[in-house]
Amino acid sequence: MRAAAGQPWRDYTRHAFVEGMKDGSLARDAFVHYLRQDYVFLIHFARAWALAVVKGETHAEMLAAVGTVNTLVVEEMQLHVGVCEAAGISKDALFATPERPENLAYTRFVLEAGYSGDLADLLAALAPCVMGYGEIGARLATEATSEAYKDWIDTYAGPEYQAACKAVGELMDQALTRRIGADFEASPRWERLCRTFRTATELEVGFWQMGLTP
Repeated sequence: MRAAAGQPWRDYTRHAFVEGMKDGSLARDAFVHYLRQDYVFLIHFARAWALAVVKGETHAEMLAAVGTVNTLVVEEMQLHVGVCEAAGISKDALFATPERPENLAYTRFVLEAGYSGDLADLLAALAPCVMGYGEIGARLATEATSEAYKDWIDTYAGPEYQAACKAVGELMDQALTRRIGADFEASPRWERLCRTFRTATELEVGFWQMGLTP
């Protein structure tokens, strides 16, 4: 799916916003604006992963989805709260952040993929965010030339988040195999799943761009 996403995947994982975190040139106001929107995004993203529990057909699938919900709510959202509080934005104000259209388009796309499809469809829409942030974090951990955004980088490069990425990858393989078969890439559904993955990747590009335009 990552390979099928082509140029949009590179546009996402090497966006100017990401490169600005790498060298420290990203304006702090833009970063805080992004974090506020990302906090709203994570609320819906956690709900989408909770939907994955509903769509799960085995105890293992349900456990994997629950683990991801925990990572989002306990770790990622707390990172956002801490950074925004340091910038003078209370937790209540953060929760009340108005949702930008780019955010609305992305989160509702993911939820609709889950409502109208099965776990494989939902995971195809969810995976770009999880895997992309893991890829970005791992790369910036070795390439960053500034410590301005070290906390963010460390969160996504850290062993807990990287383990979450591995778990999601395993869940994706299991879900595809269970619903389509071991040779799932030869299935007629594969192209549609790849399109879902690519669309979510394109929406990630728009999300970064939104961060640069407070």
